Amino acid sequence: MEEPLSRPTWSRQVEFTLAAIGYAVGLGNIWRFPYLCYRSGGGAFLVPYLLMLVVLGIPLLQMELILGQYMRKGPVHALAIACPLLKGVGVASVAISFVLCSYYNVVITWALYYLFNSFQNPLPWQNCNNTWNTPNCTNHASNNSDSVTASQEFFRHKMLEQTSGVEETGGMRWELFLLLLLAWIIIYICIFKGVKSTGKVVYFTALFPYVILIALLINNVQLPGALDGIKFFIVPEWDMLLSVEVWVNAAVQIFNSIGIGFGSLVAMSSYNSFNNNILKDTLIISIVNSLTSILAGFVIFSALGYMSYLQGVPVDSLTVDGMGLVYVVYPQAFATMPAAQLWAVLFFFMLFCLGVDTQFVMVEVVVTSLLDEFYQVLMGIFRRKELLILFVCAVTFLLGIPCVLQVGIYVFQLMDHYTAIVSIVFLTFFEVVAICWSYGVTRLSQNLEEMTGKRANVFFRLCWLIVAPVLIAVIMVFSVIKFKPARYERYVFPPWAQGVGWFIAMFSMVWIPLGALHTLWKLPGSFVQVR
Repeated sequence: MEEPLSRPTWSRQVEFTLAAIGYAVGLGNIWRFPYLCYRSGGGAFLVPYLLMLVVLGIPLLQMELILGQYMRKGPVHALAIACPLLKGVGVASVAISFVLCSYYNVVITWALYYLFNSFQNPLPWQNCNNTWNTPNCTNHASNNSDSVTASQEFFRHKMLEQTSGVEETGGMRWELFLLLLLAWIIIYICIFKGVKSTGKVVYFTALFPYVILIALLINNVQLPGALDGIKFFIVPEWDMLLSVEVWVNAAVQIFNSIGIGFGSLVAMSSYNSFNNNILKDTLIISIVNSLTSILAGFVIFSALGYMSYLQGVPVDSLTVDGMGLVYVVYPQAFATMPAAQLWAVLFFFMLFCLGVDTQFVMVEVVVTSLLDEFYQVLMGIFRRKELLILFVCAVTFLLGIPCVLQVGIYVFQLMDHYTAIVSIVFLTFFEVVAICWSYGVTRLSQNLEEMTGKRANVFFRLCWLIVAPVLIAVIMVFSVIKFKPARYERYVFPPWAQGVGWFIAMFSMVWIPLGALHTLWKLPGSFVQVR
């Protein structure tokens, strides 16, 4: 049986920076950011997004990196040390990462499906002459509101074979099942040696997507209608700023995109050298992440403008939702590009790289937390860390199988809504309270000085102490007041399905009160003396 070793570190510090960028820069930049921007009135979304980046994203990213690097522990142990009463926050962050990685790999599965189909000539979504197409299928400008493009029908009727709603389960999509298995095998190969193997993979997976995004942007701006899409992206509809939902969406996107609250950044930074320059990493990761989102916005909205030109409708009238931005808009654009197969292969390989980067970090945080907490027990069972990683991958693979049924798109949307939107705001608030108010801004700043020789500046201390907790509390309250049930396109989930969604959300949130009760029960003294 393996004996506990001193905590490993990244072979080179740049590997941590690239891994963190690869984790932060993921499919959310290509999909969720443009989608929320589209749903929030285009350019109006950029105002609260950039504000949230400055007062929430950057300060909270530095907060998590300080905690992980100083404690040299995963999120469970680090939060338990920082605030025993709220030790459940660490468990909750691992739980939310566990749920997320169980369905996030399905997105990588779709990327693989499109990648393999991109080698066909013509592309299978290029025309309406296929067995899965309906009479409403069109690739030309049309004023018919019922018309749908060939790429929409390929996504719905060929790849997903989606049912009419969550009430109808349908059968297994065996092609997707096998690709999901392949995706998990690839993830395992990337991480089975821990940070040593992960650090080597990120040299390629973190940098390659930028080559493709820039090439696609150069191509897209030359398409008819592209400028209309770009105009929608950068010209604000100022009245949308009066909508609370737009501000909530901006904050949630910052949390999801950078990875605040998921425990992954705490786990990754725990493998840093003790004297690593945290401020440099904080600025590089957050700025590169947001610039990537904006670059992806130009790429996606130029394609949306082209799609609106094809369908003969305004940009804001297109019927796209969620993953449709990536798996409907882009295939439609590729179909009319020169060297269509080449562009399609490169784009979906880029999506695969983006997804893998994020996925193997989420798996790593689960494994790191399990080993930090139960090293002797787990090594007694599995003998080797590689076998524990294999077990975690196998379990999350099994949990992702419902997403590759014909009802899978609805399962995916339900899980994503209640995990990545509902749970994360609640979890982030208590993480900030635990670290900034209980552990204390003074102590956090002292930790930074001990590691780097410099204390946190006034701006960061102010954000940690007042701005972030108050702002997240306001967002949490308005999220409850303005809560909208989960939906997919025009389909609204029935009450029983919403109940399942809340159960998924509670799977992560319930650990916070349970942790507090456990601490009060176990530790001697009064409530005030717990800490």
